[in-house]
Amino acid sequence: MDIILALLPALFWGSIVLFNVKLGGGPYSQVLGTTFGALIFSIGIYFFVKPELSPIVFGVGIVSGLFWALGQVNQLKSIDLIGVSKTMPISTGLQLVSTTLFGVIVFHEWSTTMSVILGVLALISIIIGIVLTSLPNPEEKQEEHGSNLKKGILILLVSTFGYLVYVVVIRLFNVSGWSALFPQAIGMVIGGVLLTFKHKPFNKYAIRNIIPGLIWAAGNMFLFISQPRVGVATSFSLSQMGIVIATLGGIFILGEKKTKKQFIAIIIGIVFIVAAGIMLGIAKR
Repeated sequence: MDIILALLPALFWGSIVLFNVKLGGGPYSQVLGTTFGALIFSIGIYFFVKPELSPIVFGVGIVSGLFWALGQVNQLKSIDLIGVSKTMPISTGLQLVSTTLFGVIVFHEWSTTMSVILGVLALISIIIGIVLTSLPNPEEKQEEHGSNLKKGILILLVSTFGYLVYVVVIRLFNVSGWSALFPQAIGMVIGGVLLTFKHKPFNKYAIRNIIPGLIWAAGNMFLFISQPRVGVATSFSLSQMGIVIATLGGIFILGEKKTKKQFIAIIIGIVFIVAAGIMLGIAKR
């Protein structure tokens, strides 16, 4: 039962981008609606849990939320350019690499020989996975594919920076997830508005995309619930399984066309990235 509970964040987070794309509106309306959905959910959780909110917790939570918005809007921009099935494996891989390297350099997480071996193997697996999921379609013009992929990766580097700060600032100040949830959502809304207002995102699509925001916040809540039950390392590993839902959903639900060779490569690439997430979870123990 605890493992099923720990898998719920992956289910929710992996489906968010599918909802975003299906509900429409482009990346700016999508991220704005998502932030408002997260705020609505977090307000309900705040009155239920009633966590302590000191000025430091409030400030750290807002900063974390601001950078989440930066990560999310650029991830959605990349999806708009190269599709879900290419964006999500690359995005997940870059996030795993960046958070891992930060953890090793700043928090000295790889303290044993085994953790170093597992960590290095995980990073190699991520690189292999990214390469496999990025194979071009022979029917596409190579110049066009290369240009779009290059732009997509550059956008995802900005996205990865946003997600990295969103995660590590909470840990740097040792803020509990429950306490951060409400101020984090406020920061997400502020960041969403600042990053999108020039693009006139206030429309019916922003309202529709409140739904993915509620889903994201629910995933966050189940992560907090599962961590004391299965451990932080295990919950982290299982949360990475969302890549399977997002990538395959992009192909089967959103109808992103792939050749047989691409599809096989994507499946193998996903296996490598998921395996890397598991190895990193073990290495952190």
